Amino acid sequence: MFLRVDKLQIELPPPKKQDPNAAAALQELLGGKYGEMSTLGNYMFQSFNFRSKHKLRPFYSLVAAITAEELGHVELVSNGVAMLNNGPDTGAEDAGDGGDISDAPFADMKDIRLAAAFLSGGGGAMPVNSNGHTWNNDMITTTGNVVLDLLHNFHLECGARLHKLRVYETLSDPTGREVCGYLLVRGSVHAHAYALALKKITGVDIERMLPVPNIPLGNIPECQKYLEEGSHRRLYTFSPSDYREMSGIWGNGEQALPDDPPGELIVVDGMPEGGKIQQLTGVPSAFTPDYAPEEMFEIATRLYKASR
Repeated sequence: MFLRVDKLQIELPPPKKQDPNAAAALQELLGGKYGEMSTLGNYMFQSFNFRSKHKLRPFYSLVAAITAEELGHVELVSNGVAMLNNGPDTGAEDAGDGGDISDAPFADMKDIRLAAAFLSGGGGAMPVNSNGHTWNNDMITTTGNVVLDLLHNFHLECGARLHKLRVYETLSDPTGREVCGYLLVRGSVHAHAYALALKKITGVDIERMLPVPNIPLGNIPECQKYLEEGSHRRLYTFSPSDYREMSGIWGNGEQALPDDPPGELIVVDGMPEGGKIQQLTGVPSAFTPDYAPEEMFEIATRLYKASR
């Protein structure tokens, strides 16, 4: 089962401006071929379908723990997309009604790359790629063959690394770049982990292929703080007591990749400290949460007080 915590894995900086086309680019990291929906779907169903869990526990634990992290990555990218669509929060939009909507207040939205993000999604994220094509089950591989699934996962993470670098190069806003920087570090951890798993189970030194492509993360400013704090050396169990068995793969004297800050790989019980979730201000003229929200807010306030 999964436990939900009301935080993001990291805190995202607020956007400098509303930029729905940048949000559309970031959607590729959510619903693209190598996006977070794909990594989550692959690992989740592989972990559900895993055979001989008790005999192959370290490999099962690795896939299961990374599954939980990927669920948080879906949440992180979705928040980044919504923040870029929304722009800086002033807090003023919540007050009053939506004014006169007959003068096409959102005329510019018809010209953005993903108009459906506003027209159907109210400025939020959806499981689609940068062109609005729906993510689907065809992007999931779960064969039941441990070596083949691990090899596919390694390919998926290497593809995702290239994916993120290309999206990073299209963005200038700090929100999108922070998402890319963090996910580049964590995705490299997962690629390294699957490489080590393949090494343990087959004897092949597949980690020699890393990183793919050959761009050290230290060259990317938004990756720096995560490398300095050792995020490239940590795998989290995302559980208070389960999945420790993966320390035989990620740990046991294994070292960070040569281009990363040196140190031993470690398994950490639980999850990252995390950061706050950005509050997206309502826009009554877009009917989010509604046209005249004062009564709705009053009801919610009473319910909140009753819960204390």
